[in-house]
Amino acid sequence: MRIALTYTLKSQAKVPSQSALPDDWDEEFDSQETVDALAQVIREMGHEPIPLGDGEDLIRALLQKRPDFAFNFAEGEGVGRSREARVPALLEMLRIPYSGSDPLTLATALDKGITRRLVQGGSVRVPKGFCLGPLDDANQWHRLAAGLMFPVVVKPAWEGSSKGIRSKCLVEDEAGLAVVIDELRGAYLQPLLIEEFIGGAEITVGLVGNDPAKVIGIMEVVPLQPSERFLYSLEVKRDWANRVRYQSPAKLDAACTAALHTAALEAWTKLGCRDLCRIDFRLNSKGEPVFIEANPLPGLNPTTSDLVLLAKGVGIGYAELIRSVVEASLKRNGLA
Repeated sequence: MRIALTYTLKSQAKVPSQSALPDDWDEEFDSQETVDALAQVIREMGHEPIPLGDGEDLIRALLQKRPDFAFNFAEGEGVGRSREARVPALLEMLRIPYSGSDPLTLATALDKGITRRLVQGGSVRVPKGFCLGPLDDANQWHRLAAGLMFPVVVKPAWEGSSKGIRSKCLVEDEAGLAVVIDELRGAYLQPLLIEEFIGGAEITVGLVGNDPAKVIGIMEVVPLQPSERFLYSLEVKRDWANRVRYQSPAKLDAACTAALHTAALEAWTKLGCRDLCRIDFRLNSKGEPVFIEANPLPGLNPTTSDLVLLAKGVGIGYAELIRSVVEASLKRNGLA
């Protein structure tokens, strides 16, 4: 089978027209290392990998080299909350089956404000919080924040890979909140999500498969310097080897583990995820999981991505992880 690889490379992404870009504007895009690693696994499965990339070149290539199937991990060029949905939408228009979630799920999950409204309820708790729109009155947050307990976390609502989430985004008081809101609104030109900080463990849950999806493991991100105010920020992720330890499987009691399984699967179902996803939680003061965000297009770098590290910790190697995703997707598409 001829399997296209659709992806957005850091080195090839077109710079958006915005004049003053933050230094993390291409943070979520992929490296050639990831493309090569995925191609190797697909080749070992007996298929022919066809690297096609993203953007206008991808459109031309799909028309000229029409593949049998596409393994999609394109983050989407440009800006906006629907950028991750563009490649899957193109594939659907051309009737090319592909891996991963559909355009609606990808666009929904990238918008943190919509995501929290959809998943909350049942077994899924979300932090108390609100979204401040890019055109809202700058002082409106005073009214919207009424009743919120500090500290709070401020983050761009339409980003992934911790873009825009720096250590300064953990805010202790109203004066600090006003400063961070002003900085992020100016840099990212999108709504901001403001939520009460959940001070417990940082947890991520990996899921693969369909009908039903399976939790493959739970990982805790443990700071090397313990702190009541640990934030898994961009600075931490860029220096992860010196700042955190990835504990997989996480050392949690049976009740917490069961609660995480239940909440993750419920969030997966509510968002309509397919094939693979990574869902992030924090534990509250009672040890209960609180939903932070869902990543239906998780990073797949063979050495640094959280889902890959989680899988490795529970005895699932990189090739086995990717094979399981490909096989689940092919089966879902009737191509097994």
